[in-house]
Amino acid sequence: MKKIELVYSYMLEQALERKRFGMTQAEIAKALQISLSTVNMAVGHLKKMNAVRLRLRSMDVVDAKKILYYWASIRDVERDIVYSTRVDAPAGEIEKSMPPDILYAAYSAYKLKFKDAPADYSEVYVYGEAEKLMKRFPPAKNRPNLFVLSKGPQKMTIANIFVDLWNMKEWYAKEFLNAMERKIDGILA
Repeated sequence: MKKIELVYSYMLEQALERKRFGMTQAEIAKALQISLSTVNMAVGHLKKMNAVRLRLRSMDVVDAKKILYYWASIRDVERDIVYSTRVDAPAGEIEKSMPPDILYAAYSAYKLKFKDAPADYSEVYVYGEAEKLMKRFPPAKNRPNLFVLSKGPQKMTIANIFVDLWNMKEWYAKEFLNAMERKIDGILA
């Protein structure tokens, strides 16, 4: 995940999960331990599309959904896949076999966050260390159903789940996305 994406993740976590729409660029840079110029560049894109309002010493998120859709459109999940393999087990069994230090993404993250799955799914996406997961789930030649992503977020937020789902290719991703949009609309109402 690129540093600019971490900025969008932070801003959306504040807006969607903490109902906090005002913040400063310095606060974001400090929280993420990235340069202020990176934050400024990220915010510049959002200002052009009127998703944020810049003030003298702060800014306000005025359209969280615009930020969410913009981030989803620039996110490249495939670029972050560092390992994939076939595990001859259903998704639920694969999830139960995961080490405790991974972070679930996409379908599994949705299921764990909302205690529900709008459709059956067979692929498991996780953020974690490829070497550790290769030992647990050895390489296989068939179509992969376990995908390990690198450089993930510190925690899985509503925005991260949405953006990951937006970038999924499987037919049932649409069912998950529709359910996510309803949940986000409820939060922002």
